[in-house]
Amino acid sequence: MMVTIGTTHRPATDLGYLLVKHPERVHEFELPTGRAVVCFPEADEARCTAALVLEVDPSGRRDTPDGFTLGRFVNDRPYAASSLLSAALNKAFRTAMGGRSKDRPELAATAIPLDVHLPVLRCRGGADLAHRLFAPLGYEVDATAIALDAEHPDWGDSPYVDLRLSGTLRLADALHHLYVLLPVLDDAKHYWVSTDEVDKLVRAGEGWLAAHPERELIVHRYLAHRRTLSEPALERLAEQDDRVVDDSVDGVAPEDTDEDAPALAVVRREAVLRVLRAAGAQRVLDLGCGPGALLADLMADRRFTEIVGVDIAPRALAVAARRLRLDRPGAIAERDRQRVQLLQSALTYRDARLAGYDAAVLMEVIEHVDEARLPALVRSVFGAARPGTVVVTTPNAEYNANYAGLAAGTMRHADHRFEWTRAEFEGWAAGVAAEHGYTVAIEGVGVADPDRGAPTQLAVFTVAGGTDD
Repeated sequence: MMVTIGTTHRPATDLGYLLVKHPERVHEFELPTGRAVVCFPEADEARCTAALVLEVDPSGRRDTPDGFTLGRFVNDRPYAASSLLSAALNKAFRTAMGGRSKDRPELAATAIPLDVHLPVLRCRGGADLAHRLFAPLGYEVDATAIALDAEHPDWGDSPYVDLRLSGTLRLADALHHLYVLLPVLDDAKHYWVSTDEVDKLVRAGEGWLAAHPERELIVHRYLAHRRTLSEPALERLAEQDDRVVDDSVDGVAPEDTDEDAPALAVVRREAVLRVLRAAGAQRVLDLGCGPGALLADLMADRRFTEIVGVDIAPRALAVAARRLRLDRPGAIAERDRQRVQLLQSALTYRDARLAGYDAAVLMEVIEHVDEARLPALVRSVFGAARPGTVVVTTPNAEYNANYAGLAAGTMRHADHRFEWTRAEFEGWAAGVAAEHGYTVAIEGVGVADPDRGAPTQLAVFTVAGGTDD
């Protein structure tokens, strides 16, 4: 089995420095599964390609994905890229995966043009799954199903694809993507999966897995469908997503940021809590509560007597329940347990259970809704539920230029449908307030740029003339 990694970055032979492999030599590695060889079939200033070839002894394999009596001796492991190749990548390119290069440290931290080719990849889910896994990471994906028999096309496709990936990204990121996603596509790990695999997955997925739209599938397959491992892994990723998505982009903090300053997610929650306290709110809705970071802050303040977390995703609610220790009898005082309720509901539909509260919070929620569906959310929250105070936070698109790791024209999160400028947000907020009988005040959250404003914008909607009570 084989994978090639190439670049046209000039001088292209710098790829050898990044991989810590001399292009004029053949590098060999012994592995428990066989022997790996790294060589460079082409290496000049215009283009350089490294090939990792893994030779596997099929008779020593017990992880035959299509197990049958002779499966130990007759299987695809020597020929098709699989989880075995993932382990070889980690062995051969460990320094490169760590993002380190003694000779080219700046280049190791730089996105460069890369192309990856896996001529035969075992892909349980076909070419479509390969697209779903790699396209959200910024690759151009060319996945072609390999016919079971070229002379008998009526027999259909085999379980293998010819996969080509191209994109501009750090080499370390590309290697981490392959390290995690090859076993996911293979869906048949070649070794016993234990608790330390959770740590490996979270480390390798740092900066990309938490926000991946196929996060749950990736986690379940990588951890061999063992729920005792996948549940804590998903919880850690959900907390990571909540903590860092808007505080840094691709692991790079905003330029000119005080390293000792609190994370933006913390500052944002503090701003929301300040508004709720000033409004005298006691019964509060957290709409789109996610894994429950704000709910935990609300629980810690006894002035909030009734707290309701609402989310459409059962997974998010389950994580929130664990975070708040609602899933363990006796873990918290009964009076605190009675203050909190978690509800599954879609915010674009009216829900009578959400009516009559003092305040509602939409913290980093609206940008995850298609703009065409926003009027439905506005009607259900401001019209049907009609809390006395509504707090809305959303990213300030103008501030994105301060993120060194964010390409121009892109958004902070893979799931954002839009990100508004200050003028766009002000226009939307004014229209909502006028239509539904609220007044609105807008402020910035986080350290403001003198020209671009603060990273987060916050609107406080108050029922005109006070609440309806």
